[in-house]
Amino acid sequence: MPSYETVIGLEIHVQLATRSKAFCADDASFGGAPNTHTSAISLAHPGTLPRLNEKAVEYALRLGLALGCDINLNSSFDRKNYFYADLPKGYQITQDQNPVCRGGQLTLNRPAPKTMRIHHIHLEEDAGKSLHDQDPQFSFIDLNRAGVPLLEIVTEPDLRSAEEAAACMEAIRHLVRWLGISDGNMEEGSLRCDVNVSVRETGDPAYGTRCEIKNINSMRFARRAIEFETARQIEILENGGRVEQETRGFDPAGGFTFSLREKEQAHDYRYFPEPDLPPVRIAPEMLEAVRAAMPPLPQVLEQEFQTVHQLPAHDTEQLVQDRQTAQYFQHLVSEGNPPAKLLANLVIHKLLPWAAENGLALADCPVQPAQWREFVRLIDSGKLSATAANQQLFPALLQQPGAAPGQLAESLQLLQSSDLDWLEKLADELLARYPDKAAEYRKGKKGLLGFFMGELMRASKGKADPKAATAVLVARLG
Repeated sequence: MPSYETVIGLEIHVQLATRSKAFCADDASFGGAPNTHTSAISLAHPGTLPRLNEKAVEYALRLGLALGCDINLNSSFDRKNYFYADLPKGYQITQDQNPVCRGGQLTLNRPAPKTMRIHHIHLEEDAGKSLHDQDPQFSFIDLNRAGVPLLEIVTEPDLRSAEEAAACMEAIRHLVRWLGISDGNMEEGSLRCDVNVSVRETGDPAYGTRCEIKNINSMRFARRAIEFETARQIEILENGGRVEQETRGFDPAGGFTFSLREKEQAHDYRYFPEPDLPPVRIAPEMLEAVRAAMPPLPQVLEQEFQTVHQLPAHDTEQLVQDRQTAQYFQHLVSEGNPPAKLLANLVIHKLLPWAAENGLALADCPVQPAQWREFVRLIDSGKLSATAANQQLFPALLQQPGAAPGQLAESLQLLQSSDLDWLEKLADELLARYPDKAAEYRKGKKGLLGFFMGELMRASKGKADPKAATAVLVARLG
């Protein structure tokens, strides 16, 4: 039996977070009673005309710049003709011949480092939504989504596994959220994709016949759909059959794909230039303004955090999971050269869980960055143990956000002491209490130092400075 290779290309649909729709002023937000975010234009009444949403073009430029695309300063719209019950006009306004972005690439880190090429990105409008599970005898149509602006990212067939496809969708979701152009909410349909899958014998340079699986709105569903479709096509080939090019759906409950229709070719859509919209001319000044307003990309900040602040890759990956977290951390380390590793620990292990539990952004934290810098300096200097800081001082600061961390720690009697007379007294009492263990230590069982340190810290109620206490114990035991 020959071995087979899976070849995957994605068409990722990103619903843009504009206030109004792509070609009219209707509300583009998610939700609302069915068919209330509509007007004569989105319902395609005769005589109505579209007008392009400039913010949607700006968002397209942001994504294109982030992915290293060639920006087309002279793009245009086309009509893609097909009939669906949730497409009121009977055609979709899209970009076929002259999309706004061409080329580009996306770097994936999982399951292994890989660069995925992008063919193009085009701007278009979304269709409405058909609901088939409300009544056994009828389908219902909600046109609130009809006309919402979409960016469609068409990749080259560079992916080779379900894991890579899921990683690509995750990376795009992270990026569009970072750029502020979409919420990337797959459950609400803000991010979904069509998956093109084919198989070929390993080493064969020719592509196999592809099948398109429509409207996948979950990374888990994408994995399952690709795995099933790969196995289905291999079985057909192994039995001497031929894979037919078609459009398929995915049944999440059963975990299988099913045929919807023969795959349409470009001529089936009868594309022609959209007569009601003029060509889009993007002024170089507009492009440069968008470029200048772009935030630093996550991979740039991740590299900066590793090289400038010497943070491990695991920490930097968590700090750039969203733009607000990265900006907050940047603010924390921007003044006074505080210990970056301790600040990263504070953000990752304390502040992010606190924000999630309270439904707040990090910027809404009542404790100011300067106070958090003093907080970690107390730990770094040895004046405060990490345990006391995280378990006692952290919640106390949140309850008294105006307090100075050092003064609050002192009032709570949390500060550690390096008073030698006091530490020597504690050490002598321990050695008198455990003479047998002290004798074992002196005979070479050096691991008992940890036992004595634990006992001394317990006796001091956590107030002994660990470095000073260790030095005293070693001297007394030696």
